[in-house]
Amino acid sequence: MHSHKLVPVLLSAMCAFTLTSQIVNAQKEKAPSKAEVHVVITDMALQPDKELPRLQQEDVKVKQGKTYLQVTQLIPARGDNAALQLMILIDDTLDPVVGGNLSELKEFISAQPPSTVIGVAYMSNATVKVVQNFTSDHDLAAKAVRLPLGVLSTMDSPYLSLISLVKSWPQQKVRREVLMICDGVDRLRDRRPSPSQLGPNYGPVYHTLPTISVDATSASEISQRYNVIVHSLYAAGVGRAGRSSWDLEIGLSGLSKIAEETGGECYSLGTSRLVSFKPYLERFQKALDNQYYLVFLAEPKKKAGLQRVKLETELSNSEIAAPDNVWVPEAAK
Repeated sequence: MHSHKLVPVLLSAMCAFTLTSQIVNAQKEKAPSKAEVHVVITDMALQPDKELPRLQQEDVKVKQGKTYLQVTQLIPARGDNAALQLMILIDDTLDPVVGGNLSELKEFISAQPPSTVIGVAYMSNATVKVVQNFTSDHDLAAKAVRLPLGVLSTMDSPYLSLISLVKSWPQQKVRREVLMICDGVDRLRDRRPSPSQLGPNYGPVYHTLPTISVDATSASEISQRYNVIVHSLYAAGVGRAGRSSWDLEIGLSGLSKIAEETGGECYSLGTSRLVSFKPYLERFQKALDNQYYLVFLAEPKKKAGLQRVKLETELSNSEIAAPDNVWVPEAAK
């Protein structure tokens, strides 16, 4: 008799278990899978004269909106993981007087570690001319550095040149970085028509460029898309723009924007001509020596794209430089 009474109970329990399993499975199917994101970050000292402690995985926080994302790996870019592709990108519109600084640049190139391969290219006509492909022969790369031509072409835009370089750069799982030496002036799009707001209504009239070049924004986004960190070293160019304080300020702002947004740094003394590149190249070297590969899990969307993240640390004397946006693959279907 008791066994007969147990049958309905067992059946009910089995049904409940089956229903619960279906709900759990359905929830698992609906729960979005995380996407693994890889990015290179730089640990910078707030006070350069004090020791910079080595970052640990738990020291780095990644925030997206109000949500903290899970950090799964933090690998120092040292030893077996020190591989670096560094492109030296020089603007051919620079005043040849910069030649006095090029010996310092050559010394910097020759002093790079064996794990760094270096390329040298020149910017003109909105494109790049590579005079030395990536090589581990640093003396050979240093010899490829020449005086800029100091002339204008019909399409001088350092930002379109940068875009051309980044889009043609084969992707590899190593650090990929650019050191741009230029004034940032977009001589291709240095004027645009705009209507007067308070003056006589003459319609759209050409005025001095009021904002940073639109191509600087595109260059920044494309560099972030392909995980290329862009640094810049300010040097003055030729022509009227090279003598215009307005154009120079706008150009420096463009260089600073790209460096800040890609996780690099813009080395300058305002728009003043640098007496020496050496102290800035030393700062650049210190940045390269304190980089890490960071891996974390992000929330993918229906389509792959750039997503805004913020990286921070509470470690004493540390400040993290990283791209403003990271490329997140689309959600698994």
